Amino acid sequence: MSEPRVAGLNHVTLAVADLDRSVSFYQDTLGFRLHAIWKDGAYLEAGALWLCLSLDPNAKHARRDDYTHLALDVAPPHFEALAAQVRTTAPIWKENRSEGASLYFLDPDGHKLELHVGSLASRLQHYRDYPSNGRTLLD
Repeated sequence: MSEPRVAGLNHVTLAVADLDRSVSFYQDTLGFRLHAIWKDGAYLEAGALWLCLSLDPNAKHARRDDYTHLALDVAPPHFEALAAQVRTTAPIWKENRSEGASLYFLDPDGHKLELHVGSLASRLQHYRDYPSNGRTLLD
């Protein structure tokens, strides 16, 4: 029998100050599918990502100064169109300097998000092709 371990990401919950505004952003701008909504929350889905938006009186539009963010997978043929759409509605918080197409932006509550083309496999291949000091690849 195998050791108990986490099997993967189950869901992400984001605290939001204005539920209608946030549902609109995730549904209309990013294309998430809305599955349920109630007075203080909503469930949306994009691919395998289950996103819960939770109305929270403590949620504030405040930027964190660290690099913590959620990266959202985008198919290569759709990246430019979706990135252009996001640029019209969301502030950009970082310029892309890594492998793969990326757009770093803020949602209406200041959560840091990234549209990203690529996978762990493509990132590891990039590091195999362009080794850097101090980075050890284990597989």
